[in-house]
Amino acid sequence: MKYSLFLAMFLSLSACATANEIPPVSATCQTAECIKPQRIAHDVHKAKTLEKKSDMRISVTGQGVAPLNTTSPAQAYALAKRAAVGDAYRLIAEKVKGVRVDGQDLIKNMMVQKSSVRTSVNAMVRNANIVETTFKDGLCEVEMEIILSHAQFSY
Repeated sequence: MKYSLFLAMFLSLSACATANEIPPVSATCQTAECIKPQRIAHDVHKAKTLEKKSDMRISVTGQGVAPLNTTSPAQAYALAKRAAVGDAYRLIAEKVKGVRVDGQDLIKNMMVQKSSVRTSVNAMVRNANIVETTFKDGLCEVEMEIILSHAQFSY
């Protein structure tokens, strides 16, 4: 009984959501608000495209923190810089190739029990240059840039 009421309510809501206009109040839409679907404007977030005769410069700042259990300040600097360089490479890969996002929710008794989001990027980054490195209070920041040309991607 409980599931059949839920199914009836779900079907009435989906019928309201697929209409092109907001339907008048009727027996199928009295229990929930019917929302007019809206189209997302594709030109709001236009991504830069790589033109044939121009280059594109991508600049990022990676950050790394020195661990507390280092034996010397030089070791702390080296470890923080390595983490910052790795973060900068990841940021460049995210900008060039994009990010894959996987999410999963475990719902029990209409409550979220467990929620997880996993992001990943798969790319090969070559010819990236470190522009500047700063180290202050255990935080290392590495500014890295890469220049992309159309010839690198044409086969």
